[in-house]
Amino acid sequence: MKVLVTGGLGFIGSHTVVELQNEGFEVVIIDNLSNATEDVLKGIAAITGKTPLFEKLDLREKAAVHDFFKKHNDVTGVIHFAASKAVGESVEQPLLYYENNINSLIYLLQELQQKPEASFIFSSSCTVYGQAEKMPITEDAPVQTAMSPYGNTKQIGEEIITDTAKVTNIRAILLRYFNPVGAHSSNEIGELPLGVPQNLVPFITQTGMGLRKELSVFGDDYPTPDGTAVRDYIHVVDLAKAHVIALKRLFDKKNLQKVETFNLGTGTGSSVLEVINSFEKVSDKKLPYKIMPRREGDITEAYANTDKANNVLGWKAQLSLDEAMASAWKWEQKVRS
Repeated sequence: MKVLVTGGLGFIGSHTVVELQNEGFEVVIIDNLSNATEDVLKGIAAITGKTPLFEKLDLREKAAVHDFFKKHNDVTGVIHFAASKAVGESVEQPLLYYENNINSLIYLLQELQQKPEASFIFSSSCTVYGQAEKMPITEDAPVQTAMSPYGNTKQIGEEIITDTAKVTNIRAILLRYFNPVGAHSSNEIGELPLGVPQNLVPFITQTGMGLRKELSVFGDDYPTPDGTAVRDYIHVVDLAKAHVIALKRLFDKKNLQKVETFNLGTGTGSSVLEVINSFEKVSDKKLPYKIMPRREGDITEAYANTDKANNVLGWKAQLSLDEAMASAWKWEQKVRS
């Protein structure tokens, strides 16, 4: 089976390519290198013994997407990661986010709907729930008004896929994940943001290396046990494995509906201070941090109810927060050595 992974040189994409190749799939990657480098291909090859096919391509170019599917007409499965993903940037540049995240999705689906059958895995997000009223969050929790253009593109993307699947031969699974962290145990691939990190863990590891003066903790007055915001941090390797299981489910026609939705998390919420403590434990370093005012748009807490993913999808997170932080720290040290 030939599988297209869009954004396949990115953080989650590259780890998923590794798991696909380990399971014997032939993989072709599309990436425009806006937030990744071609060096990631070497890391994937070092782990799996095989370099995936790679096409540098911008999915906003409709003609280029059409030409790709003409060339690779044997692609029947797509895992779609390619998207802009910084919440703050999306507020400042909404049109960039709507163009990149929505147009690219539409052009992919337009090509897939012409096939006799196609399987589509969508990289969605727990941001669709906003500040859910009940914890842990189930897939039945209402989708809230988006807090940012980024979150809105995930909601709109889910709606586009659902509407398209109703009238085409496309079967889809929407994976709503919580907060991916960590790096591959081989230390060959990991999270390497270009510029200032937008996510907590790479900011922690860069501060640990002395690249950043101190970590900003936004808010210590939330109604949580220690006052800091709570999230569900899932190891990226666990997350990558879920994508392969979901794709196999579609290929084997085990899906119960044309479009299925699963939360991917650990089921445990961890506060910002708990994540810092975990880092300090595995690195044996004290981390300088400063309490700052809350950021606009940040929610108090979000962690997953994983029963559906565990029981229906047949997937469960295996790796702990400490293991994720240790692998992230090991990766950061390698990158800076």
